[in-house]
Amino acid sequence: MVFTFVALGLAAVIAALLTVTLIRGRSGDEPPAAYDLRVYREQLREVDRDLARGVITEEEAGRIRTEVSRRVLEADRKLKDQSGGTQAPRTVSLVTGTLVLALLLGGAWAIYSRIGAPGFADQPLKTRLADAAEFRAERMRQAQAEAEAPPIPMPPPDPEHLKLVDRLRAVVAERGDDLRGFLLLARNEAALGNFDAAYAAQSKAIELKDGRATAEDYATMADMMVLAAGGYVSPEAEGVLENALNRDPRNGTALYYWGLMHIQTGRPDIAFRVWRELLSVSEAGDPWLEPVRNQIADLAWYAGDDDYTPPPLPEGAAPGLRGPSAEDMEAAAEMTPEQRQEMIRNMVAGLSDRLARQGGSPEEWAQLIRALGILGDTGQAGAIWAEAQQVFGPHPEALDTVRAAAQAAGVAE
Repeated sequence: MVFTFVALGLAAVIAALLTVTLIRGRSGDEPPAAYDLRVYREQLREVDRDLARGVITEEEAGRIRTEVSRRVLEADRKLKDQSGGTQAPRTVSLVTGTLVLALLLGGAWAIYSRIGAPGFADQPLKTRLADAAEFRAERMRQAQAEAEAPPIPMPPPDPEHLKLVDRLRAVVAERGDDLRGFLLLARNEAALGNFDAAYAAQSKAIELKDGRATAEDYATMADMMVLAAGGYVSPEAEGVLENALNRDPRNGTALYYWGLMHIQTGRPDIAFRVWRELLSVSEAGDPWLEPVRNQIADLAWYAGDDDYTPPPLPEGAAPGLRGPSAEDMEAAAEMTPEQRQEMIRNMVAGLSDRLARQGGSPEEWAQLIRALGILGDTGQAGAIWAEAQQVFGPHPEALDTVRAAAQAAGVAE
């Protein structure tokens, strides 16, 4: 409220000064006729001096006195008229000043109450940073986030696939040290949308590697944890990401989620620096490429870098799945988890429709299959993979690009 009182007080002081100025007028002001009167009287004295010096004759002096005297009388009449009419303008000035005062105070309050935040506490940088740190330390844990995350709609799984996964579960339960079995189980559980079971299997695989786990192993586990939590980066997922980045500070998946975590905890300035580094190591076909490019300009503004320009797209990259715009991000903040999930599905549907009508690069086909796999729509991902084999069959290198995405989505061997 301090700001509100200060702003209204300043408006009141300005309005009062304007009112006083209107009523009193400027210091030293005089009517124009008073100035004329002084000039004419000085001319009369000048006539007497010229006559005494013999510059003019008595007859000329008489004519000049007559003309100047006539002007003196006219100026004196105007001066009386102007002095007599002073009272009315003062009354008008008083009314005008009062209206100005009311307009400034009332208008300032009306505008501020509409677009401002009356009663909102001051937010200095030090306080905002402290609040962000406190929120990050006390934010929701992984278990709670999973409990509150909306279920991901999944198509009916292939019964044969379910049998194989059930058999795999039984095998790894019997063989607690089967590293390859746990890695396969993690991938297949993720393909079925069982992300909590997927990251549990991935965690066991990391444990079995006994210190030999790579940055990619940890990044994969973090990816599964975030998906299980509905896109939220929990403190537990943050710890897994730290393990990934400690092993490889340029791991793309880990950098993406590390930046996302800072956005979610109120530090877009740090997120900008992280994603700026991510763009420098990204390659064509990376699923985060377009979403990061579409958001990083806003992050740069929050970080105080008004001149930031994203680097060119990597060679071979083409626009695919459109990431959320600034307007989308603002709207998503007000959405329920179900609505956000629907927004993502609409983006995927838009890319799918464009590829069906216009075709596209293998990187775009790969991006679509990868996105469908993340959403858990393995049925549609498998259909797209089957179609891609027909489209890119004559081009082995292009097909390999799509096959890698299909394998990651669990729809190709």
